[in-house]
Amino acid sequence: GRKDLLQLVRQALCGSVTTQHVIDCDANPFIPQGWKVEEHKKGGQLILDTSKIKLYLSSKQQDGKCIEGNKLRKELASEPVLNANVLDYLLANKELIPESWKKDEQGNTRYIFFWGTIYRYSHVSLCVRCLCFGGGAWDWYYDWLSSDFYDYGPAAVLAS
Repeated sequence: GRKDLLQLVRQALCGSVTTQHVIDCDANPFIPQGWKVEEHKKGGQLILDTSKIKLYLSSKQQDGKCIEGNKLRKELASEPVLNANVLDYLLANKELIPESWKKDEQGNTRYIFFWGTIYRYSHVSLCVRCLCFGGGAWDWYYDWLSSDFYDYGPAAVLAS
């Protein structure tokens, strides 16, 4: 409202404005050709702060174990998972992606999944997109919900 605007003007005059990165998590997500959106959890206007994004692993993904994607999706239903709009915003603003997201503690490439958007590919299989660093650049990839998800495939979740 008006109070927020006055606060921004005051900050601008005092030289303490920091650029805020606001992501519209209610907007329709990017849809790759031949895909459909099966589910898109809206999340309002998100002020991006990557320090508040937790890389969540199910207990069934830890200690060398894995969990099937459909089961993981059910487990994540109550978590504040981020949707594909955040993934695409980060890809458009790669300098905002933390260095620590590239690899896990074991040196494996991380595949960070954005479970807030579930896609259907060619009318058959469900999949979820992820962010990963490979070949010297950030890009997106995906995995089938019928696949197993290991400890290098955390979910991007808003920390409470």
